[in-house]
Amino acid sequence: MFLSQENPLKLSLYFRSLAVGSKTGYKLFTLSAVDNLVKIYENESEDICLVERLFNSSLVAVVSLSSPRKLKVCHFKKGTEICNYSYSNTILAIKLNRKRLVVCLEDSLYVHNIQDMRVLHNIRDTPANPMGLCTLCNGESSYLAYPGSSTIGEVQVFDALNLSAKIMIPAHESPLAAMAFNYTGQQLATASERGTVIRVFNVADGSRLWEFRRGVKRCVAISSLAFSPDAMFLCCSSNTETVHVFRLDQPDSPGQSQQNLPQPAETGAGWMEYLSMAVSKSANLLPARMTDVFSQGRAFATAHLPFQGVRSVCCVVRYRGACQ
Repeated sequence: MFLSQENPLKLSLYFRSLAVGSKTGYKLFTLSAVDNLVKIYENESEDICLVERLFNSSLVAVVSLSSPRKLKVCHFKKGTEICNYSYSNTILAIKLNRKRLVVCLEDSLYVHNIQDMRVLHNIRDTPANPMGLCTLCNGESSYLAYPGSSTIGEVQVFDALNLSAKIMIPAHESPLAAMAFNYTGQQLATASERGTVIRVFNVADGSRLWEFRRGVKRCVAISSLAFSPDAMFLCCSSNTETVHVFRLDQPDSPGQSQQNLPQPAETGAGWMEYLSMAVSKSANLLPARMTDVFSQGRAFATAHLPFQGVRSVCCVVRYRGACQ
């Protein structure tokens, strides 16, 4: 599923619901089928610039254009406001899971306890983050990732459950453009402003698990990364009309011999993919830069949108045992 981000929107856990904000309020939809959005709630009040729903619950966090420093947490089924908080600067992003609510400002992040909305921790003086780039794991670990630098692609992973820094991952040479955890929080996908390479890291030790090449175009702005619920696929959308889906096979085991390299007919792979596998097994015979390019995985599947030049949000939805 692919959506244009002309209006603020949020896809919930396992992508079962959709929240859309506009100048006249916000709407909530349920994703009961690939081609059918069923509206379950509509609020026509103020101009909403951010809206986040806590999975499929009745809890919704909203920020309006008229009050960009104020966060409201509401129970939409009862039509009541649970609480509101004001911050020192404009709220750029909100992330929620069952234990934590995170508010992202340009130079700081606030971690709230979802049970009573108390502020548990304030991460101060973070690198300039004008896009409000951050991501919060939906699983029990409650890991939070945000840029560790404004000039290079470092990722700071923070344990929002135990309120402590976990690891700094040097992901890219260029500043970050997009990030996403898989559901368990064991893997983190990243993309930089350069927009050609997507990497997936092991959160436990920061090791690189996969590297994919989105394309060779310049000036591509990757706007969204999303794992499938089973973490077997990774979806990527940008400001171009092409959406890429990458398959997350098991990383190559060290010491696998070139003699055991599968043939194209055995794997169903194209010759480019076969060449990439062959080069990866002969890495010590080629210059490092050439090896890096050929060893990067290519898209398992692509889709073409009827628009380009705008930000889009993608997700992988599971229906009746199949991913859409």
